Amino acid sequence: MVDSTMVISAILSMIAGIGIFLIACGMMSSNLEAVSSGKLRSLFQKISGNKLVGVGIGAVTTAAIQSSGATTVMVIGFVNAGIMTLAQAATVIYGANIGTTITGQIVALGMSGGNSVSTTVIFSAFAGIGAAVNLFAKKDIVKRWGGILSGFGMLFVGLSMMSSAMEIFSEMEAVKTFLAGINNILLLVLVGAIFTAIIQSSSVMTSVAITMVVSGLITLDQGIYLTMGSNIGSCVVALLAGIGSSRNARRASLIHLLFNVGGVIIFIVFGGILSLLSGGMLDYGKIFASLFPGAPQLQLAMFHTIFNVITVIIVLPLTDHLVRIVTVVVPDGPAEKTAESEPHLYYVDQNMLRTPPIAVAQLKKEILNMADLAMQNFICSLETICKLDFSKQEEFRAREKELNYINKELVRFSIELSKLPLSETDHKYVSTTFHTISDLERVGDYAENIMEYADTLRNEKEGFSESAVSEVAYMREHIEELYQNVVQAYEQKDKDALQKAYEIEDQVDRITDRMGENHIIRLQHGTCTAIAGAQYMSLASNAERIADHFINVGKMVLEW
Repeated sequence: MVDSTMVISAILSMIAGIGIFLIACGMMSSNLEAVSSGKLRSLFQKISGNKLVGVGIGAVTTAAIQSSGATTVMVIGFVNAGIMTLAQAATVIYGANIGTTITGQIVALGMSGGNSVSTTVIFSAFAGIGAAVNLFAKKDIVKRWGGILSGFGMLFVGLSMMSSAMEIFSEMEAVKTFLAGINNILLLVLVGAIFTAIIQSSSVMTSVAITMVVSGLITLDQGIYLTMGSNIGSCVVALLAGIGSSRNARRASLIHLLFNVGGVIIFIVFGGILSLLSGGMLDYGKIFASLFPGAPQLQLAMFHTIFNVITVIIVLPLTDHLVRIVTVVVPDGPAEKTAESEPHLYYVDQNMLRTPPIAVAQLKKEILNMADLAMQNFICSLETICKLDFSKQEEFRAREKELNYINKELVRFSIELSKLPLSETDHKYVSTTFHTISDLERVGDYAENIMEYADTLRNEKEGFSESAVSEVAYMREHIEELYQNVVQAYEQKDKDALQKAYEIEDQVDRITDRMGENHIIRLQHGTCTAIAGAQYMSLASNAERIADHFINVGKMVLEW
């Protein structure tokens, strides 16, 4: 007989178990991301038009970070930033659905054996081992592995608490009778979807379903349809990420929903046909019970994996059609085209913060893009002042506006990223970005100064002499070479390129001195006016400072 105290205890144990399970998933996810950051970054650099590669990347990434939600949201961020096409995003999302089934397999592994509780307790011990490693370790990488062990162990601590609660519920006839009465497969799918949407974790829903099946609270068939529903509920995270994003990002989140709903519909229809043809003798529960006899936890975990793999096999060839469908459902409009012309980030999106190692890689790309914009404006300003051709002035202003926007948004993004769990190397890198962003913004400001000098010359109907223009071209040539070496050093951590940049900076300093000396000579010979000379000397000073700021960007390589 079960009294009210035991019922309350069971409910609280269930809530606590789910909470610990969610925290454990978070611990494993953040530490696995930090440990595998380099591999994750190299994986995403291999994204191509090959659909199977996309599926593989999605599966491996999700298995590594233990979160299909994080992978999907990150992919939506890539689409929003225009880095990934819808077709590429779709294949990665398919793979994420396969990768997320690894949690169910881990849970099934922990509950396997003659005595499920004792096996769970053995795995739970990793929580203490990991905590000890984390406490006494000196190196960051070792601490991360300690966090992974702790998270892995806590998964089973949460699982043990959920199992204990299920055992109490299994002794309650009222609960068993109520659950046995829920045979409507659509209702089971709906319950699984709603529960997953609330806690935003299909892994927890699958694990709860496994413990319920093992304890005898529900049949394997009921657990299967609850698990199907969890696939639909997991789309909520992606749908929320798509809100307020670009049309393509919303299309990517819709692809995720259509893919998961489509898979459930296919399996429900096939299950109905199978039952009809066999006269009710065959269903998914009976099939998987015969395939994996005596192991209900493995039966449900394997169904979850096979369900997602088969869905991917069916939908993968139809990807292009799926992209066309979502493009019709979420059509292009004039507002979207206008938004594209406004200042925006090219490689970074807020959704990427869900996966810090990828966010760091994208931040680096955005900074290099900012450097390119600043350099373009510098060159444009030199061409304008030397030729007094203002035909590109509007392009210059648009880039300057974009530089100011990127400066503000990147600082905000870097602040948020610095608060997240990062590897020691990534943390050092992010801490340097504030100075780098500031240096590049100053390059843009100096280019703007040079454009103002050009305006002054135009208004005063003045211009540079041929020798002055030749000297400016010589200065420009050296700063362009310096810039190329700085970019190579920054992008590839190339210290040889940085050393080359230092040498060029010394040459730029000497060129600036010679420009001043030559200017005095031209003044004495009357080949240069005082007004033109003043703008020329200001230009030389600004160009030298631009070289200094680019060198500052390169110096940051030594910090990380």
